[in-house]
Amino acid sequence: MGAPRVLVTGASGYIAGYILPGLSKRYELTLLDVTDVGRDGRRVDSVVKVDLVDSDRSRYKHHFEGMDAVVHLGHKSRRREALDDFEDEMDNVRMVYNVLRSAYDAGVPRAAVASSNHAADWYEHALIHKGEMETLDPYALALSDNFYGWAKASYEHLGFLFACGFPSFQDASGRETHVSPPGASRRMGVVNVRIGAPREIDAANFEGDPAGYKRDLGAYVSARDLTQLFQKAIETPNIENERGAPWQVVYGISDNTRAFWSLTNARAILGYEPEDDSEVRFADDIAAFLAGDGAAGRLGA
Repeated sequence: MGAPRVLVTGASGYIAGYILPGLSKRYELTLLDVTDVGRDGRRVDSVVKVDLVDSDRSRYKHHFEGMDAVVHLGHKSRRREALDDFEDEMDNVRMVYNVLRSAYDAGVPRAAVASSNHAADWYEHALIHKGEMETLDPYALALSDNFYGWAKASYEHLGFLFACGFPSFQDASGRETHVSPPGASRRMGVVNVRIGAPREIDAANFEGDPAGYKRDLGAYVSARDLTQLFQKAIETPNIENERGAPWQVVYGISDNTRAFWSLTNARAILGYEPEDDSEVRFADDIAAFLAGDGAAGRLGA
């Protein structure tokens, strides 16, 4: 039996560059993106150029056939002022629909979708950093105060719809409707990964901003931990939530001492076992920045 076949969208993007080295050792990958050039200007090998915002799914549906899982990392960058981000983010929502629909129609059993901590960042902005909330559970209602986060929350809700596709989709009154092709109605497992801060943390970038530094220490996720989390999202046989829907929202962070997002269901449902902790990984920087002579913050704050 060969390696599982996994389709990855956004394969030339930043997150893909973070986790593809690990995924490529484990899976037979098909890579899709609108470009085969990464942020660093280098060509990404084997990328098939596809526009997944295009509503004509017949142009790319064949890429989904025979896949064991789809990892959706694709994202269209925002180009407008904050109040005008809606249009670009609507394209991202359309892209997620096209990916989930193509996977569903092709019989793919599992999709792992790159969501973001920003899907529920209102809690962080309004409560956590004011000391009014300690830890945010991923099952809390997704609330964001920006269009980027709103779009990520929409990804998660779309995933829930496909995870509930039994015995057939329903209209808003609860009446059953038919799906096409006949007999295709089924549940597709969907794991939404709310990615935290996937980058090495340089204290020099936070001069005069101890709060921002400590925030990133709590949100940090290493490449090996994020890769493991996506592997678990792909491979865990049973991802049903407490109501029986094969749908999960998990936070994508390492085992950070300063974490303010819960990893409870990532550990319990997916068996996620993060290996890194920003407090250990950046211990020397933390000591100098938060507690050393002339430190901008105080230890443990």
